[in-house]
Amino acid sequence: MKLRMNSVGKAVAAAAVMALASSASAQSAGQWTAKVGVAEITPKVKSGDVSAPALPGTKAAIGSDTKPIFSFSYSLTDNVSAELDLGMPFKHTLYGDGAIKGTGELGTVKALPPTFLVQYRFFKPQAMLRPYVGAGVTYAYFAKETGSGRLTAISDIGGPATTFKVKNKLATSLQAGLVYNINERWFADVAYIKSFLKTKVDFSSGQTQDITLDPQVISFGIGYKF
Repeated sequence: MKLRMNSVGKAVAAAAVMALASSASAQSAGQWTAKVGVAEITPKVKSGDVSAPALPGTKAAIGSDTKPIFSFSYSLTDNVSAELDLGMPFKHTLYGDGAIKGTGELGTVKALPPTFLVQYRFFKPQAMLRPYVGAGVTYAYFAKETGSGRLTAISDIGGPATTFKVKNKLATSLQAGLVYNINERWFADVAYIKSFLKTKVDFSSGQTQDITLDPQVISFGIGYKF
């Protein structure tokens, strides 16, 4: 009788382990995941003119940057997840454009864009490949804006060094991605995010500039399912 009970106990334990393994590989309702990786942000700039007394047609272009990122997600159902994307501040270089194209670097700014998304994952939780789409919001936080000597020469010749401030803004974001389940715990993820972001730049010289950034983000990460 004791041997039989031990056998039953082992069978129950084995079944429990198999059930846990199955749910871990499924990326299903109630499951948490964590992911680390890298992302490249490329602003798709539509620049307004710097207000007078700048040269008419004084615009700006902004370079891209790549930094580490990390994110957390929670599966609300087998197909619907909520994800929070975070990361290190991205450093972007500002260049002259329009009437001042070719003048070189005007300054730098750091951007921190935490993003919250609700995603829909296609196919069953057990699928090896799961494409997904998402929608949400990005809060664009700007800091450590630093102007160059060229910026001062363009905005206020002969005056004190020109500084500037980029206004923080909330933007809507759309996402498309693909998850590859490596095994029951680990997965790889590639994603594309497009944000619709308009902001304003205030210069210490009294000038202003409206600018559309509309950044595009391409990311790759490795994740773990809890």
